[in-house]
Amino acid sequence: MQEQQKRPYSLIKLYIAKLLTQPYNLYPLLDSLRYQHLFFDLDHTLWDFESNARTTLLQLHEELNLKQLGIDNFDRFYRQYLEHNEKLWDRYRKGFIKQEELRIKRMRLALLDFGVVNEPIAAAMNIRFLELLPTRTILFPHTRELLDYLLKKGYRLHLITNGFEKTQHSKLHYSGLASYFSAIITSEGSGSLKPKLEIFSYALQQAGTTPEHSIMIGDTLEVDIEGAKNAGIDQIHVNHLNLERIALSDGSYPTYTVFSLQEIMQIL
Repeated sequence: MQEQQKRPYSLIKLYIAKLLTQPYNLYPLLDSLRYQHLFFDLDHTLWDFESNARTTLLQLHEELNLKQLGIDNFDRFYRQYLEHNEKLWDRYRKGFIKQEELRIKRMRLALLDFGVVNEPIAAAMNIRFLELLPTRTILFPHTRELLDYLLKKGYRLHLITNGFEKTQHSKLHYSGLASYFSAIITSEGSGSLKPKLEIFSYALQQAGTTPEHSIMIGDTLEVDIEGAKNAGIDQIHVNHLNLERIALSDGSYPTYTVFSLQEIMQIL
């Protein structure tokens, strides 16, 4: 009888000991209790920039008869645009160029790769692209499922984006995401850009929270993840591109790495 009474207690001790030998499994539970404010990046994290840009450029290719100008390979044109856009955004974040130069130059350079020097066409593409792109609504898989889940669990959701004020609000409106977020922090509104400390400090102030109760969720290591780390904020690196955990420039790793948005629900 005495031995039977001891068995439940022994089983409990055994279960606790097992948990303590596998502390990693406890982290999501502990972190879900600690974090209260979740800061998302928008482009390339929730809103599929590449797919939406491709749809928009394909429409421009047809509307402006770019094939007659010598741009007969749309896939190559699209890849060249993405390459120039990424490089120009890097220069913009570092303060080397202004907003308008970024916008027109990515079109101008993509045309130039095909030997097309046509400033009126580049200008027309820039204007039409900015009109059409924010109306596109392609999101990464599980975006709405994740946001609904997080709201139901009581988290406060916010955005920190380097995108332009009007453009980003239009994207949120047309894609039906605006209502999910409390604070929407843009580079124009904050007067700063990720990965600079100022934009993260501004975001925390606007959300009324502190680094220890916050986590940043984004796709770009150098911008979203390192910026958040330098601000004392934990991070979830959303790696849509491959199945490898990638180190930061200092050799450390993000707090978490996931390979789909659905995986975030296992952490929070």
